[in-house]
Amino acid sequence: MKKVNIYFNRWFSVAYHYMNLIRNNEDGVPVQIFATHPDIHHMSLQGADVAGTEPALTGIEYVQFCVDFCRRNEIDIFIPRLHMLDIALHAAMFDAIGTKVLVCRDLDLLETIMDKGKFYESVKETGIMTIPDYHVVSTAEQFKEAYHDLVAKGHHVCFKPTETEGGLGFRIIDNTRSPLQELFGHVTPLISFDEAYRILGSEPTFPELMVMELLEGYEYSIDCLSDENGRLLAAVPRRKAGGRLRLMEHIPELEEIASRVAEVYKIPFNFNIQMKYSGGIPKLLEINPRMSGGLHISCLSGINFPYLAVKSALGGEVQPAEFGDNVLASHVEQPLIMKINGESVIPDPVN
Repeated sequence: MKKVNIYFNRWFSVAYHYMNLIRNNEDGVPVQIFATHPDIHHMSLQGADVAGTEPALTGIEYVQFCVDFCRRNEIDIFIPRLHMLDIALHAAMFDAIGTKVLVCRDLDLLETIMDKGKFYESVKETGIMTIPDYHVVSTAEQFKEAYHDLVAKGHHVCFKPTETEGGLGFRIIDNTRSPLQELFGHVTPLISFDEAYRILGSEPTFPELMVMELLEGYEYSIDCLSDENGRLLAAVPRRKAGGRLRLMEHIPELEEIASRVAEVYKIPFNFNIQMKYSGGIPKLLEINPRMSGGLHISCLSGINFPYLAVKSALGGEVQPAEFGDNVLASHVEQPLIMKINGESVIPDPVN
């Protein structure tokens, strides 16, 4: 059986787990995994067979680096994270060398998903799920108006950039906080309205922020798998269950939301929907058109999300999959030796 060459560009550390899930696939398909990152000691590279460093490039120059890497190493499947939109824009360059890219090729959709303000407008038009009350602002005065509007509706308020990953830039407005106590305690996302207004007012305009109602119920991350045409094959709702515990559970209304998202947007391969409850109603936080940071935990449900996406991209038949009973899971650190007597034990360098 021919070995499949798979390439990950700059990813999070958890890509280490994705790589091993693909390598230890249930069909016994042999794979060779390549990965690049600016830091040759980055943990994601420890799951690769062949590792290399990435240059600090953007736009078409970065895409050309990836194309050259794929050509040199005869890559069959490219799973991008960094500069995903640029890579999707130039996907034909990868087609020309026989590399399949696991990315959404609908550029308008991809741009919309990656801008939370635009995506909320899109969801509002479709009506497929509930969104929080929100405003998009770019001046201090707009921020002030948005804040007072949401407070008048009875909401606690938070804000975050419209274009960001994870929790970067997320803040909760709390006018009861004690800055002195916080100075001696843990770093928190709390900020008072007056402080936020003062900081935002230091510039005439700033990158767009979403000012929105703070949702205070359970947060669910729904890991989803679709085929190349966007047909939903699997969905696993996952939430924190205290400490390091994670619970994968059947929530019919969340599984139905995943089905509607797939039907309307047809996002291919792996994607993730983040929802949070408020007053018993699940409301959208965001959608990530890629594998989520906790996907390896959802794979403990028995569904190998990374490998099945690869299998689908290679033209293999992937049947719809459901997990059985609810699964409570956790994780522990795994120590790895990086060097012995000064000799590196990292993967083989790229030629």
